[in-house]
Parts: sequence; C-alpha cells; structure tokens
Amino acid sequence: MNYESNPILDKLPKHLKQFIKPQNYEVYSAIDQAVWRYVMRKNVDYLSSVAHEAYVQGLQKTGISTDHIPNMYGMNRILKDLGWAAVAVDGFIPPAAFMEFQAYNVLVIASDIRQLEHIAYTPAPDIIHEGAGHAPIIANPEYAAYLRRFGEIGCKAVSSAKDFELYEAVRHLSIIKEAKSTNPRDILKAEEKVAKLQQNMGEPSEMALIRNLHWWTVEYGLIGSVYSPKIYGAGLLSSIGESALCMTDKVKKIPYSMEAAHTSFDITKPQPQLFVTPDFAFLSQVLEDFANTMALRTGGLNGIQKLIDSKELGTIELSTGLQVSGNFEYVIEHNGEPIYFQTKGKSALAYHEKGLVGQDTNQHANGFGSPIGRLKGINIAIEEMGPRDLKAYDICEGKEVSLQFEGGINVCGKIITGTRNLQGQIIVITFENCKVTHNGKVLFESNQELYNMAIGEKIISAYNGPADLQSFDLIDHELSKTITIPEENKNSELNKLYQQVRDFREGRNTTISRNKVFEVIKEKFPNDWLLSIELYELAVNNGDDTFAKSIKKHMENIKQDQPELGHLIDDGISLTDKQFIK
Repeated sequence: MNYESNPILDKLPKHLKQFIKPQNYEVYSAIDQAVWRYVMRKNVDYLSSVAHEAYVQGLQKTGISTDHIPNMYGMNRILKDLGWAAVAVDGFIPPAAFMEFQAYNVLVIASDIRQLEHIAYTPAPDIIHEGAGHAPIIANPEYAAYLRRFGEIGCKAVSSAKDFELYEAVRHLSIIKEAKSTNPRDILKAEEKVAKLQQNMGEPSEMALIRNLHWWTVEYGLIGSVYSPKIYGAGLLSSIGESALCMTDKVKKIPYSMEAAHTSFDITKPQPQLFVTPDFAFLSQVLEDFANTMALRTGGLNGIQKLIDSKELGTIELSTGLQVSGNFEYVIEHNGEPIYFQTKGKSALAYHEKGLVGQDTNQHANGFGSPIGRLKGINIAIEEMGPRDLKAYDICEGKEVSLQFEGGINVCGKIITGTRNLQGQIIVITFENCKVTHNGKVLFESNQELYNMAIGEKIISAYNGPADLQSFDLIDHELSKTITIPEENKNSELNKLYQQVRDFREGRNTTISRNKVFEVIKEKFPNDWLLSIELYELAVNNGDDTFAKSIKKHMENIKQDQPELGHLIDDGISLTDKQFIK
C-alpha cells in the first residue's frame, strides 16, 4: 500500500491501516476539478455568512483551496500543526472503524468525487464532503476534542447482528445512486431493501444510537439559537443544496439533546429536521451522558447480553481489571447477575489492554468460560482476599479445592498457580484436573488440560472489539473499487475542453480560443452547463461583454430545456457577477 505516512499515521493499528488506499491524485479529471471548484466557490460565498466562524478560518488553516481538489499529502503537512492527519479510504467503511480513526486524530476522506449530475448532493461519501466538510471545522480546538472523544467512545459501541447488514445495504445504495448509467430498477430495488431492513431492525443497538448522535452533530449539526443557527455539520457544509435548505422554515430546528440518539435518518434524502446545540461544549456533555448508558460503563448482565446478541468480537472487563475478549456465546445468571460466561472460538485475556502472557488465542483457541461473583457463604470476594485469607480458604498453589459460587457454580480441581494484577489482586487462577459444573451440569472438564478461571466479582464494562488489538488477527478487509462508470474520462473530448479552459485560467496556456471552445460546446455538448459557467466567468473577468452575453443566452436555453438545472446555473452566474461586476 503506497501512501505517505507521518507520526500520527504511524500510530494507527494495523487493522485500521487496512482501510487506507492511495489517493491517486492523477486520476481526477478536469471535469472533477471543475465540480470541486464550483461547489467550493458557491460554499465559501454562501457559508461565510451562515456557517460557524471556524469554517472559513479552518479552510485557511487546513490549506484547502477553492480552485483545486486537495492533495492528501499537502493537507497532512498542514494538519499536523493541529495534531491531526488525513487518509484516503474507499468510500464507506464500517462505523466502528470510522470512529476509531477519529480516536487517533485521523480524518478519513473518501477520495472519490461526486459526478457532475449530483453536484448539489450525493449520498455517497466523497472528497467534497470529507475534505471540505470535516477538515476545516477541526481547526476549532473544542470541536476537535469532541470529535476525538466521540471516536474513543463510539468505537466501543456494541452493534447488533442486523447493523452490518444495513450498513452494507446503505453502502451499496449510495454507490449505485452516484454511479452513472445505473438502471433505475436497480436503485429502486436497493432502496426497497434498505427500507425493509430499517423497518425490521428491532431494538436499536448502541452503535445505531451513537451513529444517530454522530449524524445529527458531526454530519448535520447546527449551532447557536434555534431561531438563527449557524452550520457546523460536514454534511451541510459540503452540500450546496442542503446548506441553503436548512436555513429555511422548511427544515424544523430542534434543541439538541439525548433525543437525537433516538431520531433515525435517511442518508439518501434531505433531512426534514435538524438539531441545534448552543455551543460545542454542550456536544461533549450530551456525549458523556449517552456514554453513561452504554455497556462500556454499565457492564453487568445487560452488557454481556449485548455482546452475545451482537455475534461480534467484544470484551468484558471484570472488577479486578481482567479483560476477556472473544465472541460471547452465552451467560448464566442468578438473581439478575451474571455468574458464568462462555465465549466460542479464539479468545484472549488481557489487563490494561495488554495481553496476559500464556493467555492468548493459542491457549484459548476454542473459547473461554469462567464463573464470576462471590463464593457461597463467604462475605469477602476472592479479589479482595489477602494472602492470609486465601490460605485460610485453601486457595493456594498445590491445594485440591471445591469452590462453591453463589448461584450454583462449582469449580473442583488442583490449583497450579495464580496471576496477580499490579495491585496484588488475584485475577486468574490456573487449575489442573478441573471440573466446572452448574447445579450438577458439566460446563467444563479436563484431565491434562489446564483450566484458567477468571477472578472478578462483577462485570464492570462490556464493549465492542478486543482489549489488546495485537491479540487477534483483525485484517479481513479487501479494498474494493467504488462502482463508477465514467462516460467522460480524462481522454474524452469534453474533458479536454474543460482542461483547456482550466489551463487558460491558470495561465498555463493563454493561446486557447475560448470562443472556439464555446462553439464546440454548443454543437457537441449542448446540455453541459458547468463549462459554460467557467467561460462566462472568464469573459466577465476580461471585460468581454459580447461574449458574456452570448454565453448567458446559451445558458438560458439550457434552463428552458432542463429547468432542474436553473438554480445551479443562476448561482454560477451570480457568483461571477458578484465578484466582477461593481
């Protein structure tokens, strides 16, 4: 994988690096550059009055140009001064990975750019949305801190088994809606699948809820008063359509609160309502309030049950600090408390996110199970026992014991050794010739195989992913090319015309006849409007009123034939007139 790294990117774990792809800047066509330039000129002109002040300041601080699609390498040289970095990824990536990148102060930027036909809005992630939307606003330190914190918490949210299926369906829909020449029937079929999945999701998972918070803040957030808010969400900052629509009464404004977590969204359509936060600090307050409801902080029976339902790799942390990672299969409960848990497949034990020696996936290739809680009839938990207490209950090396736990779990065997944490607490006891039963039912039995029993009275945390990232092979992603069918590639006649105009404007070739370019446009590409906008800009800039009027007349004809382009053409003309006509 060829991409230019830096100290921030060097710290990324391998499983995140698998999503990075080269930007391949040379692939962008002159038409792509024109699309970027139009959207950015329009946005900077409009957003300077309706966006949070950090946006315009951030454009300058992050080195994002109005005239050129940003080069990732150039952005990173500037972002490093803000403590951030950016990487190119292939469109949608899993939500947990997206948020984990944020936790490492890394912006993920979909390097594709929207087609001219979708210049006002696209449901697919693209460099306009990511680069011009997300990057500038992180120049605000308070917002950047929120974004990083959101990543730290969000990547720990537990998904449901249905979340990934919906993610794949939405990703597919966004790609084919952006791709040229997609059969409308295919789009309708994909939309129906998304709608069907959304209607049958059941109880929303933590990931679904926190994605809602992310959507209504990072993507589509407003700030200030509900009566006169400013824009800070990247989805709005990068959409010339929705940034204008959201300022009208057609979009309901709601004070931001935890209610946003329970408000779903449709990525393929303009949003009917938006949430307004009074300031960036309040975003962090709501985030922490939400985190207090997550299994990450509540643990317990409900937390481990969420991991079981997710069918994904997750971790529980016990009150001793011992962390058990794996795919959780079942839990046995007693009086509303978990008293035994079991994983299946590769599992590993860790402490403070560092794998315990001899307790990795090789040792626990077929799962890990253990009782938790207190011993029956004993008021002190094993983890709280000092050396004298342990000896008094025969919990020491070389002893044959029968440990009766509350709830009917019994562990019989010979103690071989124990593992302690830094505070001196026993966190693992290793047995040989061990049998584990629950009310007489055998849960585990060994002869020569050793049994490792986790020590902990309670489950204090449960979250997505492994405790120690090095303990599991998480490399399972293959980069896939976004489905696009470019009809006008870099070698097409239309693209060459765009390139000629671009070269003229930037002084690389001033011998080009703009009149000839215009005549070819009218004859061969009568429906193309964006190049006519650029020619109009040059004509007005050079004081060629006759040429400007001719171009304007041609664009009026386009508007008559394609009225849906009217606002785009009018905005392009207005931008030029505002800039050059005094």
